[in-house]
Amino acid sequence: MNTRAILLASVFHALGFATLVGQAPACTFRGAVEALAERPSPLDSISIPLGGDVAKLCYGRPSARGRTMLGGEAPFGSAWRLGANEPTTLHLPFPATFGDVDLEPGSYSLYAIPEDGPWTIVVNSNTNRWGIPINPEVRGSDIGSFRVTPAPIDHHVETLTFRFEGDGRAGTLVFAWEHTTVRIPIARR
Repeated sequence: MNTRAILLASVFHALGFATLVGQAPACTFRGAVEALAERPSPLDSISIPLGGDVAKLCYGRPSARGRTMLGGEAPFGSAWRLGANEPTTLHLPFPATFGDVDLEPGSYSLYAIPEDGPWTIVVNSNTNRWGIPINPEVRGSDIGSFRVTPAPIDHHVETLTFRFEGDGRAGTLVFAWEHTTVRIPIARR
């Protein structure tokens, strides 16, 4: 198998194209499959196992590349997509509470309004939009929002990363980028 085929197989696996019945849904993307490997902000996903089922978070992973992102390229007080390219999307096969927003099974886009203090995390029903700006038309599809307090981290995280911590029926999505981490609670209802 050539290097390109191995890379594409890895991308398909990471995005969930090989999912089985009962597992997390596949991530969606725009454009040709071959173009995914060329993106400067690769797509990624994490599985969120809760109560015997698996939810999935799909997101683009931008890198800082010497820029100040949080409070710079993603200015404080402005809506930001929590990733790159396609919207950061939460796929839920079960009812859940995300932050303090109750959600039914379905797919939701997420964005944030970072501040030099608590951030606002927004859940939106429009998963077909592209990136930014997050304008009044997009905001008209908001379902709910909640506040989280970012925490500083002592090391630099070059490429935006999410991970899931938890088991059973509840856990936390952990966002890390540059010198900032944000913890978002998620629980199966």
